[in-house]
Amino acid sequence: MASSGEDTSNDDDVPPAAAAMAAGSHLLGFSDEILLHILSHVPSTDLVLNVRRTCRKLAALCLDKSLTHTVLLQKDYEASEDKVKQLVKEIGREIQQLDMAGCYWLSGATIEHVARCRSLVKVNLSGCHLTSLRLSKMLSALQQLRSLAIDVSPGFDAGQLSGECKATLSRVRELKQTLYTPSYGVVPCCTSLEKLLLYFEILDRTREGAVLSGQLMVGQSNVPHYQNLRVFYARLAPGYINQEVVRLYLAVLSDRTPENLHAFLISVPGSFAESGATKNLLDSMARNVALDALQLPRSWLNGSALLQHLKFNNPFYFSFSRCALSGGHLIQRVIDGGKELRSLASLNLSGCVHCLSPDSLLRKAEDDIDSSILETLVASCRNLRHLNLSAAHHHSSEGPGRHLCQLLARLRHLRSLSLPVCSVADSAPRADRAPAQPAMHAVPRGFGKKVRIGVPSGPGPFPGQAGPQPSSVFWSLLKSVPFLERLELIGSNFSSAMPRNEPAIRNSLPPCSRAQSVGDSEVAAIGQLAFLRHLTLAQLPSILTGSGLLSIGLQCQQLQSLSLANLGMMGKVVYMSALSDMLRHCTRLKDLRLEQPYFSANAQFFQALSQCSALQRLCLVSRSGTLQPEAVLAFMARCLRVVVCHMFTGESLATCKNLQQSLLRSFQAERPALNVVIFPLLHEGLTNVIRDVPMVHLDEITLFKSRVAEEPPNLWW
Repeated sequence: MASSGEDTSNDDDVPPAAAAMAAGSHLLGFSDEILLHILSHVPSTDLVLNVRRTCRKLAALCLDKSLTHTVLLQKDYEASEDKVKQLVKEIGREIQQLDMAGCYWLSGATIEHVARCRSLVKVNLSGCHLTSLRLSKMLSALQQLRSLAIDVSPGFDAGQLSGECKATLSRVRELKQTLYTPSYGVVPCCTSLEKLLLYFEILDRTREGAVLSGQLMVGQSNVPHYQNLRVFYARLAPGYINQEVVRLYLAVLSDRTPENLHAFLISVPGSFAESGATKNLLDSMARNVALDALQLPRSWLNGSALLQHLKFNNPFYFSFSRCALSGGHLIQRVIDGGKELRSLASLNLSGCVHCLSPDSLLRKAEDDIDSSILETLVASCRNLRHLNLSAAHHHSSEGPGRHLCQLLARLRHLRSLSLPVCSVADSAPRADRAPAQPAMHAVPRGFGKKVRIGVPSGPGPFPGQAGPQPSSVFWSLLKSVPFLERLELIGSNFSSAMPRNEPAIRNSLPPCSRAQSVGDSEVAAIGQLAFLRHLTLAQLPSILTGSGLLSIGLQCQQLQSLSLANLGMMGKVVYMSALSDMLRHCTRLKDLRLEQPYFSANAQFFQALSQCSALQRLCLVSRSGTLQPEAVLAFMARCLRVVVCHMFTGESLATCKNLQQSLLRSFQAERPALNVVIFPLLHEGLTNVIRDVPMVHLDEITLFKSRVAEEPPNLWW
């Protein structure tokens, strides 16, 4: 943006760059309302420290309350220590909402400057370095605070919180707390809580190998106060210790269920056995509350009649992920036999293999779905905006209007959608129809012919691109939901090579046979989605050349995050040339995650990736994959915004360490948020390396997962 300097008192003193911009486009001739809208897209640090100093008019507009009321520093990776301190010094008194989530590169001393923002009502400090003493000092000065998000790390001591700090916490109504150690954190001090969000990220063992236990909390005299609670949300990372600790939080709820509770959500990977306290809690909820949002561990729902007894008011979010929920139960107990649920905005049926089948006991994975169940669901929940049907085999039978894609096309309000790859296949293979050519026999580019980046390689609507088939049901579905912003196509049997807190997976299950019918032309159909921002494609075995990727690059100009995994044949990367062509057009791409065995991260790949001028985060996961250190260094030198470089390949430990040290030595000084992890994928020390990755990156790009309807919309910020 504009250069920094002292405030000017005369518009004639505008710097040359700003003067040229104003003269060329007459920016300053726009109304204040338009200018304020434009300025709202400028990072707060740049707005206050640079743009404000260009001329008198912008100096006044940049301090407008609409711009200083809320300051977002999350993912502002150029916000250095000095910039943040100066920002707080200049507009700290005006800030009422401050989001610093994931600012892991800022020191505790810098975070402490938040105490100068005396008018703060809402602050998010998740992922920031804070000790108990610093937190106490900061909160003691924020008497207007009503919403708080913090981490509770090893060494936290609630006994170090001052009386003034506890007085502030007693007025807090919304608390988001991420736990890295067994503790109640500040929850017992928050006696007015209405919304409580808990994220359990406690590892079973310390770095020294000591086993942790939730019994450390039993001796704590203070217990949570839930009497005013309206929203309770808990998300657990894998590990028994997280389950042990969350039970202590739930024990208080089981004694007396808040009468105003309207959202109760617990997200647990794997099994989570019921206890006497949880059974009492569920029974009390069934008797005393009407819910608007629900998510429970699958073991609490499987085989129980709980859904039949729970009452719902105007539900906006349901998640039954991984539950053994049959289609009959879904229709009768969730949507009350087809009752209209216009309020339902988000539905997560990920891993519910029987949810579109009337009888869960008899259905096999290869059986067709009951289209009448899906038709009833679509008719009842016509305002759905987020739908997740991934991690299951949803096969459609032949017949007009009965295909899953044809029925989902009626949900015109969809903004995010996650589907298994096999569900978008046109129909089941027939004896009179020639089978699709298996990906492993594909010879996409001739016998050893070299392909240059950007050179047309075949016929189609665009050079080298497979044209979408207007007659396909998937093409018709995407045409009916033009405002889709997030799309996931994930193979039913796909599992990432990098699971959470476990060693890398060496083998994977074969893809569903129906997925063999989904290839380049279906991928090309995604190019219709002009508003697409986030795309995930995983385990598409019939990708022959990846030519459909170019259609996406050319037409989906809003694309910001791209995740590709296991496309085409597993022993060879067949889409490298098409991916290189695609990346040349992805000018707004910020996040790229690639997971592909035998991937060669060579100069050709990084040269194409360098065209993504907005790229900030890169993660590469490749069993038996290779990389060229010189190409990585050259790429990082060209792409100045990249702050995350994670690569897990088949290279040796020595090669990985040398490259990581070179990257940090060359670029860390100029990029304060730089986070580099280069490590062998199958090395036994991988889990210890992963635990040091900042949670904001680990959760969003390093680990693979479906994100559609993962949490209720607008759960926090």
